[in-house]
Amino acid sequence: MMTELPDGVRLQKVLANAGVASRRVIEQYIVEGRIRVNGSVVTELGTRIDPEKDLVDVDGTAVQLDTGKRYVMLNKPTGVVSSMKDEKGRPDLRRFTREYEERLYNVGRLDAETSGLLILTNDGDLAHVLAHPSFGVTKVYIAKVDGRVTPQTIAKLTRGIELEDGPIAADKARLLDASAGSAAGGGSSLVELTLHSGRNRIVRRMLAAVGHPVTELVRRQFGPLHLGTLPAGKSRELTKIELGALLTLSRQESPAGGASDPTSPRGDAQENE
Repeated sequence: MMTELPDGVRLQKVLANAGVASRRVIEQYIVEGRIRVNGSVVTELGTRIDPEKDLVDVDGTAVQLDTGKRYVMLNKPTGVVSSMKDEKGRPDLRRFTREYEERLYNVGRLDAETSGLLILTNDGDLAHVLAHPSFGVTKVYIAKVDGRVTPQTIAKLTRGIELEDGPIAADKARLLDASAGSAAGGGSSLVELTLHSGRNRIVRRMLAAVGHPVTELVRRQFGPLHLGTLPAGKSRELTKIELGALLTLSRQESPAGGASDPTSPRGDAQENE
């Protein structure tokens, strides 16, 4: 049974403030055993928690109790560098964060010539888990490449290839389309790659290594998030369902937690596809 914190806040009040449901509905959830605090099911209506320290999930989906956290999905267009201030004066991400009151930072990076899904947030703990290669969060890319890709090449990508910084294999790979041209040359292909690696420019290097240089590259998926129909250059806040899935993933990947400052991104935590 969960021990009440004398200086804590009632669980139903915290979850109602977080937008989960009304207090009455949340009380019913508590009675039904659908809520866990720090991994333990709570059934006492008088349960109090510390919103700044305790982790809460409802029906197995994590809940963000800090209403000051912001989570934004951006479809980064080509020509924009993944930085809040580019030293060379190139177009950067500030144009997409000015409309938000909070000071947001990007989770990981995409090359200037790569478009697609980029997360902007002021949640340093989440950013650390999602961006750091050691946590193995999967990403899905669609690449337009030179030449007609064969089934044998797709198999090679998943079987593994050797690069200058070591072997690498795609978690999944599939051919989406191949235009006119011979297998020996000409034409182009669309290839979908799923990877959990965060190595520098890994998608482009893998495809170049199998003889199909990338001409266009877009990231369509990051963990449980899908770009969907969000136009290039547009952003939107995550839905409650998306945020719940993202927080649940981050807590599964990093059960011990640990603070991280998004203003000081670690170099080894930046994928740059």
